[in-house]
Amino acid sequence: VAAAYSDHAHYHADPEVRARNLAIYEFLVPIVKGWSTEMVNEVTSLGVQVHGGMGFIEETGAAQYYRDARILAIYEGTTAIQANDLVGRKTVRDGGAVAKALLGEIYRTAEELGRAGGAAAASMREQLEKGARALANVVDYVVANVKRDANAVFAGSVPYLKLAGIVLCGWQMARALLVAQRELANDAGFYGAKIAIAQFYAEHILAQAGGLETSILAAKGDAGVLALSEAQF
Repeated sequence: VAAAYSDHAHYHADPEVRARNLAIYEFLVPIVKGWSTEMVNEVTSLGVQVHGGMGFIEETGAAQYYRDARILAIYEGTTAIQANDLVGRKTVRDGGAVAKALLGEIYRTAEELGRAGGAAAASMREQLEKGARALANVVDYVVANVKRDANAVFAGSVPYLKLAGIVLCGWQMARALLVAQRELANDAGFYGAKIAIAQFYAEHILAQAGGLETSILAAKGDAGVLALSEAQF
């Protein structure tokens, strides 16, 4: 998706369309870099786990994937750096305008899910709407408080990046689910798997959005982050 926005930003004939797509692409860059590299750490860690003790030694190769994945969140700029960029240059700069435009697209997809029918679509719609509301609340919080209490806002920057990644990926999974339901009769095995994966994502990954929102908003800023004195370390 980010690549599509980049293509339109560089090659579309209309300069206004180019500018709009460039703004969306720039907003997505730290999320793609930060959230994706954090997620691959979880995936490769599970890859070690499912092999049991054998996964920790070299015969399976799983440990090598884990080591290779771990460096990605550093090569691409550490996650905290990407999160600070998401807050400072990508959200605050335009008052959250790009983020809110993307949220509008997410809500429209949720409406399509409501018309689609089926348990998977219903589950995805419920969790996508909850996730979108959580992200909207955090965007509003960031924009409203960054000048008044920058430390509090930036203390929640990594959870904000993870929340944005989870919700935006959920949006793409929802779009894939809609296509899969329409094409199911053409290849029940392939498209049925897409539907099942989207439902799993909604119920087990996208459902985490509320907890991330809470860690940003209900923690009352940076109080918990800075609660320990230097002598207590």
